[in-house]
Amino acid sequence: MLENINWKRKLTSRKFWTAIVGFISAILLGFGLGDSTITHVTSIIMSGATLIAYIIGEGLVDASSSFNSNEDK
Repeated sequence: MLENINWKRKLTSRKFWTAIVGFISAILLGFGLGDSTITHVTSIIMSGATLIAYIIGEGLVDASSSFNSNEDK
């Protein structure tokens, strides 16, 4: 089952990260944490998601350009 998951695509998906934020926010609310704490945690998750998506995206671009330059030789 896990071998069928395209992790590159999953980790760059805004829907995936929105689902993660929703899940974590609900858990934090369940534990009675305040709105300020939940806002901070949500911001940290989304910042991390943006960084992960950028790194993976740049890696894919670099790999593609490397592949294309090797084909030209």
